[in-house]
Amino acid sequence: MGMTIAEKILARKSGRSRVAPGDVVTVGVDTVILFDNNFLPTNWREIKHIADPSKIVVTFDHRVPAPTQQAAAAQVAGRAFVKQFGIQRFHDVGYNQGISHQLVADYGYALPGSVLLCSDSHTCSAGVFNCLARGVGGPDIIYAAIKGETWFRCGETVRYELTGVLPEAVTAKDAFLQIAGIYGDHATMNVEFGGSGVAGLSINARKTLTAMAAELSAEFATFEADAALVDWVSARNPAAFVPVLPDADAQYHAVRKVDLSILEPLVALPDSVVSNSQPVKVVAGTKIHQAYIGSCANGTQDDIELAAKIVKGRQVAAGVRFIVTPASQMVYRDTVASGAIGTLLAAGAMIAPPTCGACGGGHMGVLGPDEVCLTSTTRNFKGRMGDPSSQVYMASPATVAASALTGQITDPREFLSLH
Repeated sequence: MGMTIAEKILARKSGRSRVAPGDVVTVGVDTVILFDNNFLPTNWREIKHIADPSKIVVTFDHRVPAPTQQAAAAQVAGRAFVKQFGIQRFHDVGYNQGISHQLVADYGYALPGSVLLCSDSHTCSAGVFNCLARGVGGPDIIYAAIKGETWFRCGETVRYELTGVLPEAVTAKDAFLQIAGIYGDHATMNVEFGGSGVAGLSINARKTLTAMAAELSAEFATFEADAALVDWVSARNPAAFVPVLPDADAQYHAVRKVDLSILEPLVALPDSVVSNSQPVKVVAGTKIHQAYIGSCANGTQDDIELAAKIVKGRQVAAGVRFIVTPASQMVYRDTVASGAIGTLLAAGAMIAPPTCGACGGGHMGVLGPDEVCLTSTTRNFKGRMGDPSSQVYMASPATVAASALTGQITDPREFLSLH
């Protein structure tokens, strides 16, 4: 009986010949990422030893630049930790800073077949690179840094066979909202993406699907390795790796097909992503106060350039705050070079520094009482982006950009078809 991608990596990293659902395994960890929240005074404890400094990444991303004294103190503690252990892969505020999950993509930190840990829940984003990546608790991340290992219970796997090509103005975010809307929660299970439709998706688009898998409560989200993925990682990291493919006779909890070619723009209604999405036409006309593009799921170069294409030559509606947050300084520089940032600025958008920021209600776009926001970020539960009375709708960057122009939730196909 064959194994899925997740099962094969767990077997390889635990020294077993086979791992099946229900097994509990101890595995070696290849990469441990610490971010600013780990260093908050309420979380941080002095560490005397770490297993291997070369396997540690430290980044400041949730509250950057520091908006409070507490956030600043956390960054001071983080810098001291980096100095103490000689951490080389350090992303301080400045040239190489960014959201940790975007930095994984920018710098090739996630190698196919490896295990990567961080205590942020959207760590599963890195599974786009054919590895096992998961968010774990604060104590677990410190244990992994000290001991170089962790443990997992292997869950069953749901495989999504992607076919077809996305229509114009329809994105991977819409594909995710379709999956979440139809199939709901995937708690205790792994998600595996494959199929002929993968070839038509950029690495950035695929990363949206793995990042958003956290909202399905999935344990791991993985993609099959193909030439595009191998080329991406090899161009950014010289280390050797062995891609992992599922066995032909792998056993799945379910195999579900998603035809990308027939998808349409979708919107998740406030307070929940799971089982709560509707076609954009159902909520079209809903007035908004803020339109937000960013986060580890949708702050990529693809997302920002798509938004710029929609707003080019147009103006953001009066009374709407259109905030665009590149996911990393590298993305920021690339979108400045491509002209996308200039186009967005000319349209009236505000460009924020790379940060998790408003996605988690931290800063750079927090919502006030009774405000309505359309966002391309990762979560929309009550109070996620600010005041508990605010409402957060979730959609693709295309839908967010189109809605920023009209001041109400709008089908992006109305604008892209004019270009």
